[in-house]
Parts: sequence; C-alpha cells; structure tokens
Amino acid sequence: MSPTMPNASELIAVRHGDTEWAIHGRHTGRTDVALTEQGRREAAALGGLLAGLLAGRRFGRVLVSPLQRALETCRLAGFGGAAELCPDLEEWDYGAYEGRTTDEILAERPGWSLWRDGVPGGESVESVGRRADRVIAEARSAEGDVALFAHGHVLRILAARWIGMPPRAGQCLALDPAGAGTLGYEHDYPVIRAWNRVADPAN
Repeated sequence: MSPTMPNASELIAVRHGDTEWAIHGRHTGRTDVALTEQGRREAAALGGLLAGLLAGRRFGRVLVSPLQRALETCRLAGFGGAAELCPDLEEWDYGAYEGRTTDEILAERPGWSLWRDGVPGGESVESVGRRADRVIAEARSAEGDVALFAHGHVLRILAARWIGMPPRAGQCLALDPAGAGTLGYEHDYPVIRAWNRVADPAN
C-alpha cells in the first residue's frame, strides 16, 4: 500500500464478539449467526477498550459489515448511531466449507490450509484482499480516525494489506472474538501499532 499519509489518522479494526459457531470452530462466512450472551458482554466491554485506544479522540467514520454479529457488536460498543454499512467488510465466503470445522475438512483433505488452498465454491484469498484494499482506500479518504467492525479473517487480511503484505500474510495475525487492533503510521509509513487487544467483560 502507499506510504503516503492520508487524511485518516488511524484505523481501529474490531472483531465481533463470540458466536456459537466460533465457539465450535465452524467456518462462519456469510451465515448470519447472532452473538451469544458472552459475545454480547464482550461487545459491551469493547466500549471501554476503544475509548482507551482512541485516547480522547473521536471516530470520523464507523464502517460496519452488514452481518448481524458485527452490527450488534458495534451497537453494544456504543457506536451504532454512527454505523455505515460496508459490504466489503463481510467475512470470507467459505463456499462449500461454510459451517464446517477445520478437523472435518482435514479428514477429507489431509494437509489442507485455508490460506494456501482456499475453498471450493467460495472466495480466493486474493479476492478478499481486493475487498480489503477498497476498505483501506475508503478509510484513508476520511477525516480523522476510522472504526471497522467486522470479522476475524477479513480483518487479518486487511491488516496485512495495510502494511503492504500479500493477503496470505493475514494467517500470521490471529484476532480473537472482541479483539481490536490499531493500524496507524510511523514516519508517514503504515504500521500495525497494536493488535489483538481483547475486551474483558469482567471489567
């Protein structure tokens, strides 16, 4: 990506709270599952975490995946009133592997890797990377900080693209439910300033 400093100061990437499918390790792409009670508590706790990451600043824009688990996380974190739907933030389309666990897939395809081998009937990692690039371009045109409420894999790919890495580099950037990361700049060059800071519903 371009190292030129844009209008936006930082991007705060936020993964939604827990869902039943996430708990059981099922690939959750376009299936519109809801948050669990724990996921709702995690989402509410994100308000405090994000306030700390922003250090008194306010979001110029809040871009949100249209899927309910991301929308509800945004709302419970206190930013629903500013939410703008962004279809490019939807999760990876897992095609025939939607709803299946990695163990189930490995039983049929030993050695399979989502990041290397992809999914039949779904999106390639390069396609998700192109969506991430469009989100980054839109966020960089905004005035001020931008929040992105979305999903684990698409946000990992977006973070990789932010620092100019290929989409597959997202495999190295684990992001837990209700985890957040800060994508910013150092000497006008894109960097990952923080990653996978998880909201604690006990606080």
